[in-house]
Amino acid sequence: MICGEMLDTSQSEAAPPKDEPRGCLFALSQPPLMIFLAVIGCLLLMAALHDLLWL
Repeated sequence: MICGEMLDTSQSEAAPPKDEPRGCLFALSQPPLMIFLAVIGCLLLMAALHDLLWL
């Protein structure tokens, strides 16, 4: 490698596009996942209330 030559690390072919959202908050914003979590949460809440109030 020549001393004055530098590698271009600003843009790589494997880098994802900048306009594509990523991360946990993006995953939680998906409607099917939120519906699934809401159903599970309601089932857990109903079970807890049943244990607390009727048993």
